[in-house]
Amino acid sequence: MVHLHIILFLFKKKQTSHNKVKLLSHTMATILPPPSKKQKKEAQQPRDIGLVPEGLPNISIKFQALDTGENVGNSLRVPAGITEKQLEELLNQLNGNADDPVPYTFSCNVPGKKASDPEQPVDIVDNLWSSLLKPGHKTSEDSITLVFTPKAVFKVRPVTRSSSAIAGHGSTILCSAFAPHTSSRMVTGAGDNTARIWDCDTQTPMAVLSGHTNWVLCVSWSPNGQLIATGSMDNTIRLWDGDRGKPQGDALRGHQKWITSLAWEPMHLVSPDSQPRLASASKDGTIKIWDTTRRVCLYTMSGHTNSVACVKWGGQGLLYTGSHDKTVRVWDMNAGGKCINIMKNHAHWVNHLSLSSDYAMRIGAFDHTGVKPATPAEAQAKALANYEKVVKRNGTAEELMVTASDDFTMFLWNPAKSTKPIARMTGHQKLVNHVAFSPDGRYIVSASFDNSIKLWDGRDGKFLATFRGHVASVYQVAWSSDCRLLVSCSKDTTLKVWDVRTRKLSVDLPGHKDEVYTVDWSVDGKRVCSGGKDKMVRLWTQ
Repeated sequence: MVHLHIILFLFKKKQTSHNKVKLLSHTMATILPPPSKKQKKEAQQPRDIGLVPEGLPNISIKFQALDTGENVGNSLRVPAGITEKQLEELLNQLNGNADDPVPYTFSCNVPGKKASDPEQPVDIVDNLWSSLLKPGHKTSEDSITLVFTPKAVFKVRPVTRSSSAIAGHGSTILCSAFAPHTSSRMVTGAGDNTARIWDCDTQTPMAVLSGHTNWVLCVSWSPNGQLIATGSMDNTIRLWDGDRGKPQGDALRGHQKWITSLAWEPMHLVSPDSQPRLASASKDGTIKIWDTTRRVCLYTMSGHTNSVACVKWGGQGLLYTGSHDKTVRVWDMNAGGKCINIMKNHAHWVNHLSLSSDYAMRIGAFDHTGVKPATPAEAQAKALANYEKVVKRNGTAEELMVTASDDFTMFLWNPAKSTKPIARMTGHQKLVNHVAFSPDGRYIVSASFDNSIKLWDGRDGKFLATFRGHVASVYQVAWSSDCRLLVSCSKDTTLKVWDVRTRKLSVDLPGHKDEVYTVDWSVDGKRVCSGGKDKMVRLWTQ
């Protein structure tokens, strides 16, 4: 989905100058802002957080699983300076995984600043002393419960080069998406009124999806990979076969204005012998639910008083929408689309929203291996397992949401429980264009027109880091499936890959000749795709 500010700008330019664009200079890719005095001073300071005083007493710890809340083993006495790596080795021994160790992250819940504040998680970085004892969160007399979460066993390597630049589209590329089960298939939508399926193995166009009469603004794969939905400025949605791109009947009509966003029903909520339903959001202020088998509109949800910018289908039977009427609405799909909550905290347009379960619902029954389930029932069970792995906390499902706005802020919500936000997230100096939870729900990343990307804690909304390097507006970000890397695209014509652990730029990817509006990272981690004003689809590999 491309931001409405960009669409409006391009549309006006199309009407007045027939899409004549002035290319940005490639030198923008190499110009970085000089470090500030504060940054220079911080760089000169020695990093001593790993130093542990001698003579510290042993402390009592126990391990607790995040998803089930169950304890592993009994309480243990360990040195106060025990490192994160040593904790990982100890836990693997307790779980019987010493021969085939699993990587873990650890955190500890500590009291809030006020007595009335809920407990806040603190990550264990380096060692227990520097993370808990030195800041005063815990003392050596406390019994410390360490909550552990498995990391992705596989590792995605940063993409480093452009493997191809593929021509085909006749106008600006506005949206892109890899298939949920493979990096060999990718779809793009553009201002030439078409969408296209690309064979990423041969790096050639595979099918042209023709039928729309105006710009294609959004594309979306069904979670089983069988269908592609496209939404257009011609007010219609079209469905296509995911393998060959054949149209599935005529257009779905009913909206009075542009289609701005699409969302498929999560796979684990769909019976094995049925196709998932599709939700569409429009500039006309409504959301429609479509039966993709009978190709009819089941019902229309109204209430927003302005354009609906984004729609997401949650894994608990709830639908979430963000609108230019400054509100976020929650709809109960088990009750025929009844609106159950309205959040009114934003002071300007709500541009985008993301769920902690987004990635799990995107991949459905698949994972980085691309192995397909043998039966529809097995696929549904695998999709449910993928979903629960992300959202379960102490045995209960907890689906969080983050919203981004023109008011420079974001809010973190538990929308099923309350209309009061968990946190107000501030720091950007211009509108926030795009937000995304990491695949494991641990982090949130935001992209802004202030040229920066910010990293936040996905549990409490706490600010973690700023990624600087782009010299113009950042339009979109995409996570690697192992949560260790992310890629961004910008008005400055470049893509950039960032290392989440080190909080630093990993790879600079120049190559595009104009603004880059869309980027996606394949589920298996092998490829990144991008597109923008230069009309070229670029594939990036390791």
